[in-house]
Amino acid sequence: MHPAPRIVVFSSLFPSSVRPTAGVFIRERMFRVGAQLPLTVVAPVPYFPLQGLIRRWRPNYRPLPKPVEEQQGFRVHYPRFLAVPGLFRTLDGLSMALCCLPLLWRLKKQGYNLIDAHFAYPDGYAATRLGRWLHLPVTITLRGTEAPQARCPRRRRLMLAALASAQRVFAVAESLKRLVTELGAEAGKIQVVGNGVDTEIFHPVDKAEARRALGLPPAAPVLISVGGLVERKGFHRVIELLPALKRRHPDLHYLVVGGGGPEGDWSARLRRQVAELGLEDTVRFLGALPPARLKEPLSAADVFVLATANEGWANVFLEAMACGLPVVTTEVGGNREVVCREDLGRIVPFGQPEALLEALDQALRHPWDRAAIIAYARANAWDGRVAALCQAFRELVENTYRDSR
Repeated sequence: MHPAPRIVVFSSLFPSSVRPTAGVFIRERMFRVGAQLPLTVVAPVPYFPLQGLIRRWRPNYRPLPKPVEEQQGFRVHYPRFLAVPGLFRTLDGLSMALCCLPLLWRLKKQGYNLIDAHFAYPDGYAATRLGRWLHLPVTITLRGTEAPQARCPRRRRLMLAALASAQRVFAVAESLKRLVTELGAEAGKIQVVGNGVDTEIFHPVDKAEARRALGLPPAAPVLISVGGLVERKGFHRVIELLPALKRRHPDLHYLVVGGGGPEGDWSARLRRQVAELGLEDTVRFLGALPPARLKEPLSAADVFVLATANEGWANVFLEAMACGLPVVTTEVGGNREVVCREDLGRIVPFGQPEALLEALDQALRHPWDRAAIIAYARANAWDGRVAALCQAFRELVENTYRDSR
């Protein structure tokens, strides 16, 4: 009888006590797999001996978690790997692999027999090196960073080397599969498995009560965006349109949910933009909220908007839809794969503020069938996605065991 999969989830972007919002989408997906298959997490942390000096003027730079944490009953390891700030980025994958080798060796001795990496570089590259050294099969999940990584020729080569070495590649969106196959990756080993939504957490609550809790007028038009407060997510692109949008919807309110993250923190910049435009009574910064509380501001809003520059598969779209919200977003990454019908929202070209303005105006006026939007979200619950992943892991371990005999 062949062994069952025992999975090492490998990702440098994973939540910790010091970075609780980093990579929650990876934890959401893989801990659901962990309910069916044994797994542990290895989340390498970048480290440089002098980085403490940088914290004198950047206090939150590279916070270091404890070596091991327990999260929802799963063990998460945080080994350090050498990473010089701002330099030698093309060596991160190799450094990550070398520094994690002792831990992965011990985990293999404990019976772990598959490495599941998230993001092709540097994580996927490091995982395939570890897989080669330890004779373990490796899977890589493409999540959206592949497009910017591919702009650097050296990183693109390392990324494609990782994809060539992996036994299976998952893509959270068809657009990511197209991207890497156009770059030269083998299409036959790539399986599209999108993210899902937890409809037990994300569902509508009473709109009037949600608005009272937030101090919002009962009949005012309300927009909402949720995500990391970073340039890529495009909160500033929405804020710059609010003066014009308010001329059409005078009582407009805009809820901003999120905080800083691994890509940076634009909180102060966004607040300055709001003040410069005189929008203090229009924009509400609610900070980062845990998933269980997100349904409250989502239920209070009328339209969800994310003017993002790049996405793989944005979980937050389905979360908003599960609360009955149409989505207005940009034509990038896998966005059109989620907002795939006109009765679910509007897609506009990226970098065209007038198109975004018109889409928001129309979305606020349109009589949406919110029951149909909720039904679409519920049809994209996690069950089918997790079943596909578990089946792929079982097949891969079974094939590896059979080939080794």
